[in-house]
Order: sequence, then structure tokens, then C-alpha cells
Amino acid sequence: MSKKVVYGKSSEASYTRNTRIKSAIIVIVLLLLTVICLLPLYILIINSTRNVTQITTEGVSLIPGSSLIRNIKELLNNDLYAMVYDPLIGLRNSLFLAGSSTFLIVFFSAMTAYGLVVYDFKAKGIAFTFILAVMMVPVQVTSTGFLQFMIQLDLEDTYWPLIIPGIASPAIVFFMRQSLKSTFPLEIVEAARIDGCGEFKTFIKIAIPMMKPAIAVQAIFAFISKWNDYYTTSMILISGKLQQKTLPMMVSAVMSNDKTADYGVNYTAIMLSIIPVCAVYLALSKFIIAGVALGGVKE
Repeated sequence: MSKKVVYGKSSEASYTRNTRIKSAIIVIVLLLLTVICLLPLYILIINSTRNVTQITTEGVSLIPGSSLIRNIKELLNNDLYAMVYDPLIGLRNSLFLAGSSTFLIVFFSAMTAYGLVVYDFKAKGIAFTFILAVMMVPVQVTSTGFLQFMIQLDLEDTYWPLIIPGIASPAIVFFMRQSLKSTFPLEIVEAARIDGCGEFKTFIKIAIPMMKPAIAVQAIFAFISKWNDYYTTSMILISGKLQQKTLPMMVSAVMSNDKTADYGVNYTAIMLSIIPVCAVYLALSKFIIAGVALGGVKE
């Protein structure tokens, strides 16, 4: 009797086995990267529950301590900390600066991206090239001229230089343009014009809702960037008044205070300052995957 030969089964089994091995390796690598990214944050939280003796003598620990309440009370009630740290004032100032800047950045960046995608004009390519060129210029390169210009306008030690210039955000304009080009059908704009809808109303009523994923992602990035912007705020707010300081500026003052070298309290101040950022991230995180996927689609 002749034996029946079955072709392809061994190769198919080998392919399945190789695929599983590759998937397992990818999962392991991703888990390691996740641990590497989250470990510093975890150690920060753990150290905020320990006292200065435990931190200096025992070193790094993964086990929580019992000094969190004591550290918070020390941070809020100690007169030496009260001179440079007021969480309510810092939270108010940081939320105002980060919130208003984020709204203006996202709105005007979306409007600019919409104009670059929907309208055809002669300088369109030049404008987009200029935006790409500005993206490559570090903020530190223009900081001296920016500060001198603000002094000439008598705007130093105010919040305006920290809010208004942020409207021009080339990186966010670029991201939103790429997202619009891959997801926004221009036929909708033509249909809106036929129905008598104005240009600005079309942008507000039609484009903005369709850009929600991209807007949410960039709002997270803009908010975190503005919240953590110690460089520009310390350069503009030169008087050092406690009523003007943002929360990161206060945390920096706590960390640099030689009279209060309590590392447990310092870690607690840092932990409290990142809670609002985490809250905003969690509130908008559901849009991140969708937004990145939309922005990464090739034209």
C-alpha cells in the first residue's frame, strides 16, 4: 500500500512555533521596559513613605514605610517649608498656567493644521517647511532674546509670557496636520459649504469633533510640558514671590533648602506635585492609542 504524503504540516507547525517564540520574546521585552519605566516612580512613592534615617541608612527599598502622614504634616506645618512651599497656591498657579496654555495651544494648533490641510494657497509648502524648521530650534537658543523682548514690553514677572507665546507650537501643528491628512475627508468641507455653513463654523462644528483623539493626545503632552516647565517660569518670574510660584518651582525650593535636608519630606513634595498630572493623563488616556494610530497612518 502506498503511503499518503501530507505536505505543509511540518512547515506550518514550525511557523506557528516560531511565531509563539517571537511573541513571547516581545512580551518579555515589553514587560522589562514597563518595569524600567515604572520603577523610578514606584521608588519615589515608596521613599515618600519613609523617613530620612531609613532613606540615608538603608538605601533603596521596595517595601513601603510608615512615615507618609508624618512627612505630609512636616511639609505643611514646618515654618521652614512654609517660607517656600504652599501647595494650594502652587496648585492654583500651575493649573492656571498649564490649563490656559494647553487650551490655547491645542485650539490654535488645530486651526493651523486645519488651514494647511483644507486650503490651497501659494505659500502652503513654504509655511509647512518653516514649521518643520522651527521644530529643530531648541528653546534654550532663543531664551535670551525672548527674555530681553519681554523686559522691553514690561511683561517680566507676569504670566502673559508663559501663556501667549505657547500658542505657536510647531510640533503639535505637525502632529495634527498628519492626523487630519489621514483621517479627515475634504468632501465634508465641500458639503458644509454647499449647505451654507461658514468656514469657522465648519471648523468648530465638524473638524473639532473629528479631531478629538488627536486633540486629547496633544492636550496631554501640552499639559505635562507646561506643568513641568521650570526653565521658562523661573526665567520670567524673577521676583521670587511665593504667591506667583508654580508647584514645580516650590518643589525645587524645597529640594534646595539646606536647612531642611529631610529626604522623606522632599520625596513627598515631589509625589504630591505629580498627582494632578497623573489625573489628567488618566482622564484622557483612552484617546492615546487611537490618536497615535491615526497620526501614524501613512498618507
